[in-house]
Amino acid sequence: MQSESQENGELQEFQQTRSIMDTTVTVAVYASNESEASKVIDDAFNEIYRVDDLMSPSKEDSQLNILNTRGEVENADPAFIHVLEQSKYYSDKSGGAFDITIQPVLDLWRSKFLPGGPQEPPTADELNETLKLVNYSEINIEDGNISLKPGMKVALGGIAKGYAVDRAIESLQENGIENAFVNAGGDGRYIGQKPDGTPWMVGLQNPDRSGQYITAIEARDIAVATSGNYERYFNESARVSHISDPRTGYPSEGIISSTVIARSAIDADAFATAVFVMGEEEGLEMVENLEGVECLIITEDRRLVYSSGFKEYEAEGSI
Repeated sequence: MQSESQENGELQEFQQTRSIMDTTVTVAVYASNESEASKVIDDAFNEIYRVDDLMSPSKEDSQLNILNTRGEVENADPAFIHVLEQSKYYSDKSGGAFDITIQPVLDLWRSKFLPGGPQEPPTADELNETLKLVNYSEINIEDGNISLKPGMKVALGGIAKGYAVDRAIESLQENGIENAFVNAGGDGRYIGQKPDGTPWMVGLQNPDRSGQYITAIEARDIAVATSGNYERYFNESARVSHISDPRTGYPSEGIISSTVIARSAIDADAFATAVFVMGEEEGLEMVENLEGVECLIITEDRRLVYSSGFKEYEAEGSI
């Protein structure tokens, strides 16, 4: 169904930016007037707030925190169940490089670099013991209830933002919006185009120079997400990546960032994390076997590694 804004052809851009999910979220739409835009943008943000209420690690009453504290959630929200079930799909596709049960390993590393901690990495024995708690196949979902084995915990940092972006986009579409984007801290999904027929443009940041871009993507009806270790660290002096390999327990190395293009933001978010963990060869091989997914990897020695179809999305003359 076409909204009034598409019928009269006089579209204007409206956007709002808010702080949610420990990041900055922007919702931009083309609509015929401010009141229409304000309503649909509010509805989109409400979807993101709802996801945050369910899956925030910092809200005591979130279903994520209840699961991690008690080891189970009864009558879990279908959205929470959906994200956990989807996470198993990404784990399977990545051979365990993406695994939301990584939280005990992240907690172990964090404890080592807290004030008063030893300020040195965990021992091999400590890691091996903790890795016994990392196994996505042990997430039990049955009759709307979720349970974990004792000591297991879940981290949704590599998937929840992508899911929230998808929900916001779906809300906009349900409200008759055909041209819009939602970006949550670098996880973005883009539908339609600008009224002049030009596509949404997504710049990929140069990890060495803030404000500079290495390339630009023409984003029409796609999602783009970047996973990288140049923005967040457990400890600034230790320079330990916030993304650990669930298979080894050690921080991922070899890649500065991985950018993934996919049909949905949840796919882009999760696969960007998986590629970052897997590294150049393994990550590229996985992406080449996925339909509708492309990636650009920046290696630690500053090489740009493209999947076979990535350049089709690049704007002409962007490099």
